[in-house]
Amino acid sequence: MLKISRAAAVTALLLIVPAAAFADDPVVAIINGAKLMKSDIDQAREGLPEQYQSVPFEQIYPLLLDSMIDSKLVAADARAKKLQNDLEFKRRLARVEEQILERYAVRKMIDAALTDDVLRNRYKDKAKAGGGEEMHARHILVKTEDEAKAVIKLLDGGADFVELAKKKSTGPSGPSGGDLGFFGKGQMVPEFEKAALTLAPGKYSAAPVKTQFGYHVIKLEERRETKAPSFEETVDQLRTEAAQEIGSAYIENLRAAAKIERFSLDGSKKTN
Repeated sequence: MLKISRAAAVTALLLIVPAAAFADDPVVAIINGAKLMKSDIDQAREGLPEQYQSVPFEQIYPLLLDSMIDSKLVAADARAKKLQNDLEFKRRLARVEEQILERYAVRKMIDAALTDDVLRNRYKDKAKAGGGEEMHARHILVKTEDEAKAVIKLLDGGADFVELAKKKSTGPSGPSGGDLGFFGKGQMVPEFEKAALTLAPGKYSAAPVKTQFGYHVIKLEERRETKAPSFEETVDQLRTEAAQEIGSAYIENLRAAAKIERFSLDGSKKTN
């Protein structure tokens, strides 16, 4: 059974908004005459850390109920002691209210802007760039042009590319026979990609290919056409990316319209 600390549960309670009454919202406890509703437990669960969200409700319910009861008891005792009138409490309460309002406002903005059409248009843009040709290549990387020419001479004489890469290549792929796996357009440095594109499957470069890493002898293993993933396969990622952009744009627009003055830690006015 997954255990959740009392501290984690109480922390979650600090971030929830009082629950509204619903038709299907039974009373789950009465504490000194104050009713605790199921919707209170539901919202407490929503405020828990993500790793606890998948825990079955029946399993987590007893802990949340105990935590809510404790919270009600402590809050009632604090009010009886007039702690709600303390300046420090009011400052903390104001900060918590701001944090909840911030999250709520951003969420509302994202929900309104993140329509199905927006997601599908983003998918179309990504799908255009997502498909295309991929190449599977190997290479032997050496420091000098003469070394690369010597490698090509050995290959022309019938040497095995994989075994030669294991012996001669200075790159990290050397131990695996120079295998670079499949890569698409833009994933390799331009000089390497240009040379690989000229090769037919099974052929190796007839001349050394110079890049910032040294001199390469490249062998093209195969080419394949790839298809972009479906909308359903990428919708969660699209939603996350769009939500981040919408939220950032919302904040930036607020900043642009605001008059903001910044001060140093000692309260003095900054000069820049």
